[in-house]
Amino acid sequence: MEGFTLVLSLFSGIALFLFGMSLMGDGLKKAAGEKLELILYKLTNTPLKGILLGTAVTAIIQSSSATTVMVVGFVNAGMMKVSQAIGIIMGANIGTSITGWILCLSYIEGTGGIAQLLSTATISAAVAVVGIIFKMFLKKASYHNVGDIMLGFSILMIGMQTMSGAVSPLKSNEHFVNALTMFSNPFMGIMLGILFTAILQSASASVGILQALSVTGGITFAAALPITMGIGVGAACPVLLSSIGTNKNGKRTALIYLINDLFGLIVWSVVFYTCHAVVHFPFMNMEMNPVRIALLNTAFRMATIMILCPFIKGIEKLVFFLVKDTPEDKEDQADFDLLEERFLKYPPLAITQSHEAMNGMAKKAKKNIVNALQLLEEYSQEQFDHIQEKENLIDKYEDKLGTYLMQLTGREMTALQNREVTKFLHTLSDFERIGDHASIISKVAKELYEKQSSFSEEAKYELGILESAVSEIVEMTVSAFMQDDLKEAGKIEPLRELISILCDELKLRHIKRLQRGKCELKQGFAFNDLLTSLERTAAHCSNIAVAMIELADLDFDTHSYIKTMRERQNDEYTAYFEQYEEKYDINGYKKQKKTKKEKVEETGKGKKNKKVVKKKNK
Repeated sequence: MEGFTLVLSLFSGIALFLFGMSLMGDGLKKAAGEKLELILYKLTNTPLKGILLGTAVTAIIQSSSATTVMVVGFVNAGMMKVSQAIGIIMGANIGTSITGWILCLSYIEGTGGIAQLLSTATISAAVAVVGIIFKMFLKKASYHNVGDIMLGFSILMIGMQTMSGAVSPLKSNEHFVNALTMFSNPFMGIMLGILFTAILQSASASVGILQALSVTGGITFAAALPITMGIGVGAACPVLLSSIGTNKNGKRTALIYLINDLFGLIVWSVVFYTCHAVVHFPFMNMEMNPVRIALLNTAFRMATIMILCPFIKGIEKLVFFLVKDTPEDKEDQADFDLLEERFLKYPPLAITQSHEAMNGMAKKAKKNIVNALQLLEEYSQEQFDHIQEKENLIDKYEDKLGTYLMQLTGREMTALQNREVTKFLHTLSDFERIGDHASIISKVAKELYEKQSSFSEEAKYELGILESAVSEIVEMTVSAFMQDDLKEAGKIEPLRELISILCDELKLRHIKRLQRGKCELKQGFAFNDLLTSLERTAAHCSNIAVAMIELADLDFDTHSYIKTMRERQNDEYTAYFEQYEEKYDINGYKKQKKTKKEKVEETGKGKKNKKVVKKKNK
């Protein structure tokens, strides 16, 4: 029974420790607001700055995993390069060892005077009282965050005390001491460190528990070293989990964390145990205490990073080798490589490069629309994720091209070159919005799939017609833009007008189906969302075509152009409109139904006639 009580006490200490660490870390992050993220993003132009920054931030938020997960997010969003992330992650490895030194405070004991004032119980009580005052009696959110930090620190200290109190009787337990000696075997110690940290998902927590066990006097240097090395590798688990669903650069960033600690584990295992086999270090049986554990953890991590520092470029090449780019990825990067600052000195060349990059953006927007429409027919999570990834890439195109073109506007250019740049700036946001609508359509497809809902056959038929029309207008727009084909651009507005009319008609028809009970209300919302996105996609295609035509005529006014075109209703415009109207006739479903009904009736009449003939013959 006593053993059960000790185990329960140990686990309650671990629970308090983990909760305290989480509360303190969250409070620190909230108190800093978005400043930590801003600092991480801005101050990483050199590896040394990255290491120092990673160390400082991790020491503040008490979690190397949290720092690295934040960095994975930046790289995944394209805000930071993989090379910038390496230094921060290295620093995070060092910064996480600071927690071990803070935990040493919980082992300060005393019976009187200053020693009693510095004891864990006194410090925890004082900090907890101040923390609860900040949390309960002050109104500002910033004070509440500070209160969380203080309460988290107090709970963490009490958790460490509880763990230490639970394991302290084990120092005289012969079976426990014998069990610890097995971890002097390096392989067993490393595996324990990896497994324990992978479960707890916190290197700091694992080190804290190791410090608590060291008060029994049963932890020697020979047992502590392999466990400490394994802890670093185990801490990579939450980071690797965070990279699920990220792009390839996000996955590469997560791998950096694992590579750093895996390298330290392999190198120091080989070096240290080879030397020990030759020299036989006398300190292997040295009894460890919390301070020595903290020192070992810090020394191991700092030594690893010092060796790795000169090989940052090599680590970058390694992660790119392990997570290879597809031909499509290389094509994406090639588009961005076109926008070099040195070309800005030569506007004709910079404009050509910009056009090539915009062609790449246009093709991706078109492909995303096509993929999103296919998703309505046959849902695939992989395809959905791919659409979202490409949508993020299209946003990145807008950001990079917009910045590059604005820089170009400050250069001396001819009237023709100015018109080209103006055209790109006007059409850029329209291509980006087409990508946005592809994402919206894919989310509607996901919603329908998850709710196991589908439209009526009539609604599916009508939507299929509309989708074909939208696919054609997107295809025409991209083709016209890439080839600077003004004649092709002139065909776009008549089709856009027809798509707008079709959308209005389809909305009315769907309302009637809802009233007749042929469709459910939840499908009605999805149907309207689809119609809105399809109509807006066509509108953005029209904007691109108008920008091309008007700027070629030295007069850019979208509304004036469309109004004039509609007023003229010239033969060419009318011919295109009538051609599209015939091609995308949404009344075909009713005609098909009528035809089938007529065939059934004719078949029925035929059977009746045959019966009459038979009777006459009789």
